Amino acid sequence: MQQLIIGAMLLICNFSAFSQDNKRAGQDTILLTGASFASPGNGWFELGCEKLNAFPINRAVGGEAISNAANRMEKGTLYTPQELESIDVFVIMQVHDKDVYNSGKLHEKYTDYKMPFDRSDYAAAFDYVIKKYLSDCYNLKFDKNSRYYNSKYGKPARIVLCTDWHDARSAYNTSIRKLAEKWGFPLVEFDKYIGFSKNTVHPVTGVQASLMFALDTQNIDGIKYGWHPEQGKDKYIQKRMGAIFADVLSRILL
Repeated sequence: MQQLIIGAMLLICNFSAFSQDNKRAGQDTILLTGASFASPGNGWFELGCEKLNAFPINRAVGGEAISNAANRMEKGTLYTPQELESIDVFVIMQVHDKDVYNSGKLHEKYTDYKMPFDRSDYAAAFDYVIKKYLSDCYNLKFDKNSRYYNSKYGKPARIVLCTDWHDARSAYNTSIRKLAEKWGFPLVEFDKYIGFSKNTVHPVTGVQASLMFALDTQNIDGIKYGWHPEQGKDKYIQKRMGAIFADVLSRILL
């Protein structure tokens, strides 16, 4: 219950803190959804947006999953109609170590999914989120209040996916690459450029390098790895992730 209350408070704060009224003229707007690895306390997203001179909308909430993002989209609480109009890039960093590609229950249309989602099918929830956002952007061509009204393709939708911050979560990292390839989406490969790999232990400590930069640990296939990276804009991993993120986004922002 306490976690839900904290999550709700963060959500309210995020909506008020990232009001479009604070956006500077000419800034790109980047929306982020995610959980504990992406929540504002980390810093990488905000650092990356600062480097890009972009306006950040961070809607990540610790403890959530891609199913929560889908449910929030269905309720209209992940982004407002006004925000949809101005969002330039939608970034998804929901990195639970699940298969987000393979599912026998994908539907052609997002409206065919039974709501709300639970956490039984991560691939289906990802499919809903992607199709819902693409549809929302396209359907702005029918909105008389939108600047994209009567346009050929509505609002061009740009979605960016992310790997986990290191390469130990093989189920997720492998499947998110397949999903990015399926849709033709850019992928922020944190795991590829973070600077160490699960394949080789640190030569001094003799253990996984991710442990040196983590707040806590997780066990995957009998091996201990770093779980959540140290939080704060001053932390090495957050700075490195911010740089990796900014590098990828700089190639797709207009």
